[in-house]
Amino acid sequence: MLEAFLSSSIGMATPVLLAAIGELLVEESGIINIGIEGAMLSGAFFALAVAYFSGSTALGLGAGMAAGAAINALLAVLVINLAVNQVVAGTALDIFAVGITGVFYHKFFGITGKAFIVPLIPKLRLGPLADIPLIGPALFHHNFLVYVTIALVPATGFLLWRTRYGLSLRAAGERPEAADALGLDVYRLRWQALLASGVLAGLGGAYLTLAYAGTFVENISAGRGYVALAVVILGRWKPWGLAAASVLFGAAMALQFGLQALGTTIPYQLFLALPYALTLAVLAIVGGQAASPSALGEPYRRP
Repeated sequence: MLEAFLSSSIGMATPVLLAAIGELLVEESGIINIGIEGAMLSGAFFALAVAYFSGSTALGLGAGMAAGAAINALLAVLVINLAVNQVVAGTALDIFAVGITGVFYHKFFGITGKAFIVPLIPKLRLGPLADIPLIGPALFHHNFLVYVTIALVPATGFLLWRTRYGLSLRAAGERPEAADALGLDVYRLRWQALLASGVLAGLGGAYLTLAYAGTFVENISAGRGYVALAVVILGRWKPWGLAAASVLFGAAMALQFGLQALGTTIPYQLFLALPYALTLAVLAIVGGQAASPSALGEPYRRP
């Protein structure tokens, strides 16, 4: 029972962590990406649609990442090149994603939206490690996307704090005018961060449909993009902090399903709200103690 709970927690934390890593890159460059929810939702739909019609999971994953990048490219034009308010632009793209995925879903599968199903990405057992009591099944028996996500945590930390590129990216988020004066292309750095974030958010959405549900329902992302925004704050803009906060959310999701399975008389809506309520509670307690990049959310126009 505990093994299943731990395994489920990690599996459910994966799409949130993917989106949160992308959001970390964007915020370090100075942009708040509210459109992350739309990127996840678009990635979820187009990943499953392409996998369904092509029969290829690889093509589906590619389509999911491309869809997320496309949403973020639209956001980049608005907030970087046109200096539109970042919150307003991101919210508009979230609404746009809900609309466009709903339209295509009903166009392909009718007004009733009959479910279309694809085989789930298979799980991989990492040899003898998967046989270790308790932690073996929890940590070493997942699909490859989980392992890729875990590997991205130290890789992101190394990129941001151990490379020249990471220093440039953080400079764009702390003092964009000074970075520009030193010859750094702030526009290019922010574009790159947004595109990378779109790829990761789209991959997180693809995980939901190709590795978790095997199908698509409208609004399947269910606010996970917004949770990823909170996870970045809870994790204090540090990759390992993001991982811990994502696992906390994943554990709350797993607990929610476990409580529903008990068959209590408590309204199931309370269980559905549990992960989000827990995230808000922790955010209220520790969120104000973290320091964000200095220029976060501020539009920048090159002199």
